[in-house]
Amino acid sequence: MPSAGKKLKTSTETSENEQLSAPLSIFWFRRDLRLNDNTALFHALKSGHPVLCIFILDTHILSRLPDRKDARVEFILSSLLAIERKLNQHGSSLRVFHSTPTSAWEKILQTYKVQSVYFNHDTEPYPLKRDTAVIESLRKKGIAVHTFKDQCVFEKAEIVKSSGQPYTVFTPYFKQWRMRLDDFAIQSFKSESYLKCLARCKPGAIPSLDQIGFRPSEISIPDLKIDSGIIKRYAETRDFPGIRGTTRLGVHLRFGTISVRSVVRSALEKSEVFLSEIAWRDFFMMILFHFPHSCTRAFKPAYDKIAWRDDPEGFAAWCTGRTGYELVDAGMRELNQTGFMHNRVRMVVASFLCKHLLIDWRRGERYFAQKLLDYDLSANAGNWQWAAGSGCDAAPYFRIFNPALQAKKFDPGLAYIKQWIPEYGIKNMEPIVEHTMARARCIREYKKALQ
Repeated sequence: MPSAGKKLKTSTETSENEQLSAPLSIFWFRRDLRLNDNTALFHALKSGHPVLCIFILDTHILSRLPDRKDARVEFILSSLLAIERKLNQHGSSLRVFHSTPTSAWEKILQTYKVQSVYFNHDTEPYPLKRDTAVIESLRKKGIAVHTFKDQCVFEKAEIVKSSGQPYTVFTPYFKQWRMRLDDFAIQSFKSESYLKCLARCKPGAIPSLDQIGFRPSEISIPDLKIDSGIIKRYAETRDFPGIRGTTRLGVHLRFGTISVRSVVRSALEKSEVFLSEIAWRDFFMMILFHFPHSCTRAFKPAYDKIAWRDDPEGFAAWCTGRTGYELVDAGMRELNQTGFMHNRVRMVVASFLCKHLLIDWRRGERYFAQKLLDYDLSANAGNWQWAAGSGCDAAPYFRIFNPALQAKKFDPGLAYIKQWIPEYGIKNMEPIVEHTMARARCIREYKKALQ
């Protein structure tokens, strides 16, 4: 008979305590916020040990976000809550840590008997440095670490030239990418079928926005939906911002609430152009992995000699959508109000900043980093360098978009411009720079730097 005052443990509590005191496998969520078709989670669940899922709200990253009303942070927390609800259905829970990765792992190792750790790759410079430190620390303690490809179709050095060197031109890269795109490359890892292997534990607490120093944003995240009709028509509709011609999957691919493999499987035999966009994503990740300097310096070093202008008023006009060029202004206002900008318009506004205003592409890249819901360092830096002419396989420096002609070609009915510039036709705004003069100045300064 138990002693007086001592509470009997239920069978559930006993099972939970036994599982959390037994050897565990840890699965670390990062840019893969889903339970289905998740590579590292699949392998963790088949490891033979109960699996405890964790997430680290990295204060190193969060502290550098300038806006305390960042919709991306809110999206991460809502995604974690959705995961927690699903884990609870299987008698498990998510453990969330709000700290540096080093501190989080110290606490994890003090609390649980960790046998092995599983997570998916992230090849950006900071995550690589972070992960190298974590792996080294864990292995010194005798803990096995298993990492996997998940956020792209082909990564690192999977697609290289016959010499072993990375491709720096997209067309031959895409040819190889497409040739190797088979069932094995886009297989589904049925992690959702093994959730019975999760560690049994009580529901945990997901921190609120307020608890981590943020506030609700007015910006909403588009629902996760693969629209087959949009994919089929993608080649015909993708350049016209006034219609719904793109999938709006960017933010979901960025945070991994959808598997890139499932997106590719949905697009096969529907749109080669759409598949090429997925390949561009892989290409830029590969470029950043092999050339990490390209996120802060010109891929082609000579372009760092360009005498960029210090123009605070011009930059402010660009940021707020007050340049007097309707397509540029509509794009920047869409970005500021929604966290999204149409792909064609991104090229036009980037070219305008670098070439019409002759302002350093890095300033534009940083502004996009603050605002874009689907911000991805590799693609953002790669596309900005493409616009500036300084990147691999970039547009030639003398290719300078005429914003007025771009508007006539891709928004002929003014649907997009009128949506984001309500004063259009009522109030005239003088362009802050004249196109012909700006084009000549740009070519002159680029030539001077590159001679």
